[in-house]
Amino acid sequence: MHSTLSPSSPTIITLKPVEATPENFAPFGQVISASSDRDRFGPQDAQLELHRGIPRLYIMKLEDQPLKFPAITHHASVTQCLGSIGGDEWYLGVAKPSVLKESEIGNEDGRKPIKARCGHYYIPPNPNEVCVFRFSGPKFVKLNVGTWHAGPLFKKKSMDFYNLELSDTNVVDHTPYDFRMTDNVVLEIED
Repeated sequence: MHSTLSPSSPTIITLKPVEATPENFAPFGQVISASSDRDRFGPQDAQLELHRGIPRLYIMKLEDQPLKFPAITHHASVTQCLGSIGGDEWYLGVAKPSVLKESEIGNEDGRKPIKARCGHYYIPPNPNEVCVFRFSGPKFVKLNVGTWHAGPLFKKKSMDFYNLELSDTNVVDHTPYDFRMTDNVVLEIED
């Protein structure tokens, strides 16, 4: 649903979240739930790409993350895992990866690639292709390399999340895209 507030105000795109499952989240990454300690490693486990640096696992404290986002970001060199401490409900806006390999530059079907300050090329995400997932209970998400994401977002005042990425991900591998500035759009979650 689109609604324009005024010529200078951004268009608000309202998104309805769906509960994340391994099946519906597969284009963006993996949803990981509890398994027996006796289970062997397999496809139900997070398939991580952390070989390009020093892994960093930490608890991230977030405050005031309302269910609205004007921008989205991706990491072109690493998977990222996120999960709430305590299993509280949270949301994540996502769009499919659009990082280009060198051989793909020039074959974008009319879409113009952008060179990120990190050095790679990507196709900007389309705000109409963003979807939102709700995560509840004891599970976490692994984002595929290059998956566009906004969040974690939540209704509470503050939440703690565990975050697995590389030690320098947010310095050398952080590519933002601002929907408000480039498309005059803000995305809002209605749950």
